[in-house]
Amino acid sequence: QVQLVESGGGLMQAGGSLRLSCAASGRTFSINAMNWYRQAPGKERELVASITSGGVTNAAASVKGRFTISRDIAKNTVYLQMNSLKPEDTAVYYCNVLAWDFREYWGQGTQVTVSS
Repeated sequence: QVQLVESGGGLMQAGGSLRLSCAASGRTFSINAMNWYRQAPGKERELVASITSGGVTNAAASVKGRFTISRDIAKNTVYLQMNSLKPEDTAVYYCNVLAWDFREYWGQGTQVTVSS
């Protein structure tokens, strides 16, 4: 099992920045990719950004150039640096881990609210 604890959400004005963190514990040696998803009210959960064990990153078109995903393997932590925030970025952000055995784990979610 892998346990995930997110932090860093909150309320921010449009144009501001926030950094989310997700610390993994447990069977961290089994972790392959680490991802950030988000879910806005009334919408489906969507993939925001991902990073593989080799450091390859990808981001949704809606956040490219504004959000950056990074990973500290020694700390078993993944970060999401969010700059130039927009009201449409308001959502619950979830940390997600895909293990080498294809098991998937989710954090509890952290609320990000961007005011206009």
